[in-house]
Amino acid sequence: MSTDTRHMISRGALAAAVALPIVFLAGMAWAQVEGQPTPGGVGLPATVTEVGRETQFFYNSILLPIITFIAISVLGLLIYVCWKFNEQANPVPSKLTHHTGLEIVWTLIPILILVFISIPSFRLMTKQVEIPEAAITIKVTGNQWYWSYKYPEDQGGGFGFDQLMKADADLVPGDVRLLSVDNEAVVPVNEVVKLQITANDVIHSYVIPAFSIRMDAVPGRLNETWFKAEKEGLYYGQCSKICGKDHAFMPAAIRVVSREKYDEWLAESKKKYSAAESPVKLAASETIR
Repeated sequence: MSTDTRHMISRGALAAAVALPIVFLAGMAWAQVEGQPTPGGVGLPATVTEVGRETQFFYNSILLPIITFIAISVLGLLIYVCWKFNEQANPVPSKLTHHTGLEIVWTLIPILILVFISIPSFRLMTKQVEIPEAAITIKVTGNQWYWSYKYPEDQGGGFGFDQLMKADADLVPGDVRLLSVDNEAVVPVNEVVKLQITANDVIHSYVIPAFSIRMDAVPGRLNETWFKAEKEGLYYGQCSKICGKDHAFMPAAIRVVSREKYDEWLAESKKKYSAAESPVKLAASETIR
């Protein structure tokens, strides 16, 4: 391979290594639809919580530049080595096997990178794990293959309902196939909502991307997470654990409304779901002779 050819290949590879991350980062500015997947969307989904914004800032502004820099650096090093130390350019190989300074550098740099990442990471993780005083508490139970919600009586609830995916035949204009449900959970805007999450059968995982929440639903265990939605709307999620044959048909949907509409929904739902619950009936017993 001639020297000119090697120079051309190295310049082309370097240009591609620089251009691809730029194109990718530019694509992240494409608009995302809040609450549901965006066809052709690039990057993380739109979020409507403070924790979600901080999570995306940590990923887009800290992790992604570091990952891109490392990838370009390694690619550039590989290209340089292939060009500088191939058999034609360097017919007599070096006998060097160890270099103390180089080994210290390539050990120390990754350590410093991890320390730099850990500082905002621990702060963000603390905010995600520590649940502030909640205005609303909802118990969410995973079943094969639907979700069940219970609103506590001391917060104006005292009822529960199941949430199943709508069949294609039941969809109406505005619904989203494979995501719309028959009974939407409702919460008030700008108020802390605590979710207590468990499961009846196998392990599920409750995920609402717009709230940046993901929590495993484990039988016999009560996990907790929280969110504070800052914008009204309908927000979809799904089970993200492979939980059986209908795992792909187990969506979740939460509608965020004003406090006034939430209070109205509570009153209506208390009548609706309480009336729907059938009392337990015992079989009539007869005297055995």
